[in-house]
Amino acid sequence: MPINCVALSFTNKAILAPMVRVGTLPMRLLALDYGADIVYCEELIDIKMLQCKRVVNDILGTVDFVAPNERVVFRTCEREKDRVVFQMGTADAERALAVAKLVENDVAGIDVNMGCPKEYSTKKEERPQHPVHCNVIKAISEAVSIPVIANGGSHDFIKEYSDLQIFQEATSASSVMVARAAMWNPSVFRKEGLLPLKDVMQEYIKYAVRYDNHYTNTKYCLCQMLREQLENAQGKKLHAAQSLQEICEVFEMGSFFQEASDLLEKKKVSLQVKSPNNDDRTEDTDVIKMAVKFDKREYPPQITPKMYLLEWCRKEKLLQPVYETIERPRDRLFCSVVTVAGQKYSSTLWEKSKKLAEQAAAIACLRTLGLPEGKRNESPSHTLLNKRKRQDQELSNCDEHTDSFAVDAVCKKAHFLPKESLCHSS
Repeated sequence: MPINCVALSFTNKAILAPMVRVGTLPMRLLALDYGADIVYCEELIDIKMLQCKRVVNDILGTVDFVAPNERVVFRTCEREKDRVVFQMGTADAERALAVAKLVENDVAGIDVNMGCPKEYSTKKEERPQHPVHCNVIKAISEAVSIPVIANGGSHDFIKEYSDLQIFQEATSASSVMVARAAMWNPSVFRKEGLLPLKDVMQEYIKYAVRYDNHYTNTKYCLCQMLREQLENAQGKKLHAAQSLQEICEVFEMGSFFQEASDLLEKKKVSLQVKSPNNDDRTEDTDVIKMAVKFDKREYPPQITPKMYLLEWCRKEKLLQPVYETIERPRDRLFCSVVTVAGQKYSSTLWEKSKKLAEQAAAIACLRTLGLPEGKRNESPSHTLLNKRKRQDQELSNCDEHTDSFAVDAVCKKAHFLPKESLCHSS
């Protein structure tokens, strides 16, 4: 495989600094969009990287370095190949060389970070809020012939792109590296000036969804952008979000998430048809498979395919359905197989949760057997409707009864406990 031979220049460059949890693929791509010349990934430890396997991800169009537990440690793509610098944390030359050889064909440069215990311009008692020592950087820049990159100007100097030149002149540095100012608003690299934070955050979310960035990392980066706005209504909703979809809904991007997810799913299906994965549970020849998904919008409230399948089994005096679910670690998607009357059924499409995977398996079973699954456009099951009415009545009784014993008995049957019972100590 040919080595990436494009040489990086560190003269008069605007650079995204390496930042733990911030310098993942969405932030790097966004910084490039806004005008950054070079982007650094977050520091990654050599030992962790040496455990990784290089995987070409045809679905996302990325190259992933995947750990033994199938977690993606580093993800990159063609868009940044000639601009991204891989920073490794290391204290061993042999390990550093091995990591460099592992990633050399996918990045533009290697940065070795092994100087944290050493003395440098910032003193141990100084923190990010303290002013940067421009005079020290200037003295070093004027004393050496190699490029010197000035960092640390976010607090005192850098608020927008024009400030990068002011900071560079104050330090006589070859280039300027931006950390916190870019974390707060990556459009700081934009020569035309800063963009509204709302627009920047929406563009960041688009990259996060397109490249399947984990929601916890996405949420962390967005929280850094919101800063003092975290206590407002939107900030609190963001803090409570537990998925990329919920994050999109906080920023009124629910339709974008659905469209992007649909496109991604179509690509997955297309690739599965072209090159089926023999390691998947769905390749079991004893399983009847169908490409189906559960969309709760297509069903009445509190009615699901699993409920319909269970009621049918009871009516036919069969054992209740048995669900087996596995998680695919590399993307944390789920697949369920349901067994009914000795036959197994499953969907070929992997889902984002165990619950959704089980519903999809139930749909595959019901459709194979030619049974209704509870969709809005189907004739309702009188058994399920009557059961739903009884449960609704029981819940209503919970609110109306005043006798505590009666309330407790009815609510337990409906799988609820009155609020007062939560206060009782044993």
